[in-house]
Amino acid sequence: MKVLVEPKDGEGLEALMGQRITLFCMNYIYTGKLIGVNVNCVKLSEPAIVYETGAFSDKAWQDAQSLPNDLYISIAAVEAFGVVK
Repeated sequence: MKVLVEPKDGEGLEALMGQRITLFCMNYIYTGKLIGVNVNCVKLSEPAIVYETGAFSDKAWQDAQSLPNDLYISIAAVEAFGVVK
């Protein structure tokens, strides 16, 4: 099937700049404020690794360990992303 696709600026990760997002990656789940995006990586401030999600309807993660500095994550490792909690 052929589908008409119109290019748009500000879609995907770029549209989420400045928001607290969650990145579901190959090995871990990361969360933090998205402050940078390029073709190779994203940059999170106030990052945390989520070890236990708990119910997705809860307002907080069951176990999210904060990291001391900004974190860069490879785009190649990201499987899904969005505003979750």
